[in-house]
Amino acid sequence: MSNIFVISDTHFNHANILEFKDYLNKPCREFDSVEQMNECMMDNWVSVVGPNDTVIHCGDVLFGHNKVEWMEANFAKLPGKKRLAIGNHDNVKHLAPFFKDMQLWIDMEGFIFTHTPLHGSTLAEKHRFKEPKINVHGHIHTNPSPEGPYFCACVEQINFTPLNIELIKGN
Repeated sequence: MSNIFVISDTHFNHANILEFKDYLNKPCREFDSVEQMNECMMDNWVSVVGPNDTVIHCGDVLFGHNKVEWMEANFAKLPGKKRLAIGNHDNVKHLAPFFKDMQLWIDMEGFIFTHTPLHGSTLAEKHRFKEPKINVHGHIHTNPSPEGPYFCACVEQINFTPLNIELIKGN
């Protein structure tokens, strides 16, 4: 049996993200190094995702130099069929070989997966002829989602681990 997982804003190799603070001036990511952060997220991924599972990444995959080399040596080895809702920091040229597909949004299974939360009027338009959808998004890191049918899949809010969408349906 295969599962569908979601994750966003991994920012692999982004050393400066370790300096980011939330609105309470608390570090958003409490790791000693970017290598420790990368290893944690990759270990967590491997602990829940199987080879036949699908992982929808809601954007902002990685930063830094040697992107293709790092993706080949690390990301490509992570299990699952990977799909990307393109984020504002994603270079599709570098990422294309590592994803089954890349789109601005992915509409499936009662969800719309995007990088940034959709504006309420856009989400309402998507509902007009179909069942209501939950907008699973990233981009906002530790900030709360807008009110309504939204769910933030930023790693800071899902314990740096891909989350099974069945758990979102229950929210």
